[in-house]
Amino acid sequence: MITRRKVLLGSAGLMALGAGSCAGRRAWMSREPALPAAIDPQGRALWSNWSGLEHAYPMKRAAPADEAELAAMLPAAAVPIRPVGAGHSFTALVPTEGTLLSLDRLEGLVSQDTTTATATVRAGTKLSALGPALAAIGQEMLSLPDINKQTLAGALATGTHGTGKGITAIHGTVTALRLVLPDGTIAECSRQTRPELFHAARVGLGAFGVLSQVTLQNQPLSRVKKVVRLVDTDWVLGEWPMLAAKHRNAEFLVLPFTGKSALITHDVTTEPVSPRLPDTDSQTLMDLKRLRDLFEFTPGLRRRAAQMAMKDLPTDVAIDEGWKLLSNERPDRFKEMEYHLPIAAQAEVLREVIARIERDALDVFFPIEARIIAPDDAWLSPFYQRESGSIAVHAWYKEPHDWMFKLIEPLFREAGGRPHWGKLHSLGAGELKALYPMFAEAQAVRRSVDPAGRMVNPFLKKVFG
Repeated sequence: MITRRKVLLGSAGLMALGAGSCAGRRAWMSREPALPAAIDPQGRALWSNWSGLEHAYPMKRAAPADEAELAAMLPAAAVPIRPVGAGHSFTALVPTEGTLLSLDRLEGLVSQDTTTATATVRAGTKLSALGPALAAIGQEMLSLPDINKQTLAGALATGTHGTGKGITAIHGTVTALRLVLPDGTIAECSRQTRPELFHAARVGLGAFGVLSQVTLQNQPLSRVKKVVRLVDTDWVLGEWPMLAAKHRNAEFLVLPFTGKSALITHDVTTEPVSPRLPDTDSQTLMDLKRLRDLFEFTPGLRRRAAQMAMKDLPTDVAIDEGWKLLSNERPDRFKEMEYHLPIAAQAEVLREVIARIERDALDVFFPIEARIIAPDDAWLSPFYQRESGSIAVHAWYKEPHDWMFKLIEPLFREAGGRPHWGKLHSLGAGELKALYPMFAEAQAVRRSVDPAGRMVNPFLKKVFG
């Protein structure tokens, strides 16, 4: 989003003096959602994901100190066994009445190779900690997701990605992994050793076992220049192929009902460091909400007021190591649906997404995110053998999100989109098998390492069939 805030309402606020009834309606709709009980009747404590959409009361919680403890506990653990990272998945991947398994104590670097720029990392390491840890040994990841609070294991399990022409999702940089299987066996996997398990479990939804250690192919540390500028949405949609090819990392965020988008690019530079300013994205987001609240039922006026307030916004520039600039703070909770489309379809589908929202979902105010991801060969990767353009839509955590399934998901599916594993979708094994060429092979590998289904909860039973 725009990182230098200019108050959106300004003089346009004078045009909203008659909007009291709308404000009252919004105050009612924006009340805090009812929270589940902190303790259930059996005395079990509540677990909830970041968005608040999913929760559970696990019978057992475990946080093994090392791989050996993890391997010893799995065979006798209450089922289903579900690994949990930072809880940033919006789907029901984690909820369990059995064992909730945290990898928070399995963190930090294990080893490094400066010649090949590889590093072996414990799977519970948070991405926010991995950036500085790699920088300390002169390495960096080419791409990071928008939010870096996830564990490495959670990011890999769901196919988490950043953006960039020719840049894969995080799992595309994995050269080897150690997986503790449900029976306590430790499996070492790579392209040469147990390759079927390697290809199936790199994006494994936490259903093949528990990741304990990962080796990443990184690159030497560099300095990048981040530029954020406000542009016309029609312009960026037309120029997107050129922009994506020109910059190392490029993405844009469509600001619905404004005709404007925030274009964000990162490129390697030798210019002196100019640190990023404190994030004010949250303030900007709430300005967009206030604009929605005032002009929800007059889209034309909403657009004119936004364009008036956004006129002459300055370009924001920061120069620093990439891990400091690629990810952002997102304190405002939300719900998200993201699909990954064949790259040639991205711009056309995004135009229709914008049109449907601005016609039939007038309460939407969150930006629509567009990114680009290179193909890879992980069997359950949404980017399997296909360069993809991702489109993500969002709703504030306090507000309904059913419009995503009614208006947007059918459009994604018609275009052959594959869902982000950690974000909202309605697909089951039948639909997924048609989208993933190696889905049946991944199912077979999963059954071979977990024949009793100890790692699958109800959501994963739907996914795998």
